[in-house]
Amino acid sequence: MPPRSQIVKQIIQDRLEGLTRSERQLANVLLQDYPIAGLQSITKLAFAAEVSTPTVIRMARKLGFEGFPDLQDALRDEVAERIRNPISKREAWSDGAPAEHILTRFAEAVAENIRHTLDRLPTQQFDAVATLLADPTRHVYVSGGRITRSNADYLFNHLQIIRPGVTQLGSSPNVWPQYLLDMDESSILVLFDIRRYEGDMARLATLAAERGCQIVLFTDQWGSPICKVAQNVFHALVEAPSSWDSTISIMLILEALIAEVQAARLEESRSRIEQLEAMFSHTRLFRS
Repeated sequence: MPPRSQIVKQIIQDRLEGLTRSERQLANVLLQDYPIAGLQSITKLAFAAEVSTPTVIRMARKLGFEGFPDLQDALRDEVAERIRNPISKREAWSDGAPAEHILTRFAEAVAENIRHTLDRLPTQQFDAVATLLADPTRHVYVSGGRITRSNADYLFNHLQIIRPGVTQLGSSPNVWPQYLLDMDESSILVLFDIRRYEGDMARLATLAAERGCQIVLFTDQWGSPICKVAQNVFHALVEAPSSWDSTISIMLILEALIAEVQAARLEESRSRIEQLEAMFSHTRLFRS
């Protein structure tokens, strides 16, 4: 099974408080243009951060690497993981796979994903996003990618019951400009984008951000390019013993968010649900 070590960005963030002033200066440069900044030569990185090359080496060792080349190797591995296709993902998991049944291996991988995701999820950010989504004065727009569209569907279906003013963007990017017309500072755009990130989604996020729209992003441990314009980012681990990534960690966050939004709008959502049930009864869509 592939190793589950933290990515370099997470290591930097976790150890930021223990760095010197010049090392923090360097760390900020690495984080601002991650991972590209760390892939340039040591002299160029030191110049960009206005620190010495020994500072770069010292910080790399403080982060747990043998030196700067070792740190760069880790960054290259991350880039390779981001663009890995379904066949190569399966091959990576198959090499040296234990004899346990696939259900057991999958459950163990997903449980570890959930644990690491929750360990790194800021509860203050969760609360802030729940408050945003519960605010009826803010129109919420939702969109997902080729794999994560089901996550977007799930959030949309529940939010639409709980509160008014929720729109799911059409699946074709050709119609997105029509939604962008109505986005402004009071709007929230919730996006889902995991590795093999979609360029159309990044362009949508950039245009929405330019209109003042607040962006909430659900992405993987490496981070979609949309991170650069999103105000709130949820990183969820997605690797599983499969050709495809698992979005179960994302679904856990979503279900908890939906529960919190409904709790915040309990009376309003009760009225909406009662009206909805009356409509179902009238149309006999569901058995009573």
